Amino acid sequence: MKNITGIITTLNEERNIEEAIRSLQQVCNEIIVVDSLSEDNTVEIAKKAGAQVVLQAYLGDGIQKNVGIKYASNKWIFSLDADERLSEELVQEINKLDFSEGAKYDSYAVKRKNFIGSRWIKVCRWYPDYLVRLFRHDKTRFLDVKQHSSVPPVRMKKLSSAILHYRYKNIDELFAKPERNYSTRGAKILYLQGKKVNAFSPVWHGSVAFIVNYFIRGGFLGGIDGLTLSKAIAHNSYMKYAKLLEYYRDSKIREMEDFEKVW
Repeated sequence: MKNITGIITTLNEERNIEEAIRSLQQVCNEIIVVDSLSEDNTVEIAKKAGAQVVLQAYLGDGIQKNVGIKYASNKWIFSLDADERLSEELVQEINKLDFSEGAKYDSYAVKRKNFIGSRWIKVCRWYPDYLVRLFRHDKTRFLDVKQHSSVPPVRMKKLSSAILHYRYKNIDELFAKPERNYSTRGAKILYLQGKKVNAFSPVWHGSVAFIVNYFIRGGFLGGIDGLTLSKAIAHNSYMKYAKLLEYYRDSKIREMEDFEKVW
């Protein structure tokens, strides 16, 4: 075990949080859970598993992930999502790394194995999906942006082992989760930015998303799962622009939405 602080951001993750903490405890001597005011038993389970819990209303992706850093007693941070786990190979690789003050690297990128159910999906840029997750917080940290944040690499090395990301539990969730959360969020962001849209925009963006993911990013190599994933990405893109168009066309729908609560 190293002097690493593991940080997990959560919202209603009672199903995942204990396993995520146990996974990090294989390499971290401190675990901090930054919880976005969960309404289930996430906080109680996290505390029982040995994590320090910080309550913080959700501020957006990168901003929220950086909240835990000010509570960390270590310079090194490992950021993990609640639905991710460290592979046995990654645990062994991390425990062999040099974290001394004069170490050669200040950040490490790990690849992710993304799953639908128990099926590892390698197409549509779902693998190797390298991300900086292990880093010195005095050298770098997550960008303070609200959507799709990342850690800028600083003296970075790619590790050979992977995080296991149980992204969707089944195909139904693959379609339902993005449509419910991501397309509405994306539409609101575009509306606040004043993005122009017309009646052809949903079809255009949805079609382009399918062509790019199925043909260019190799979805066709993934059999039925590759086809399904490409269709799900295209559907999410279509719905984002359809909802954006609806905001412009229908004042009653627009009035029903709270644009102050995009997140």
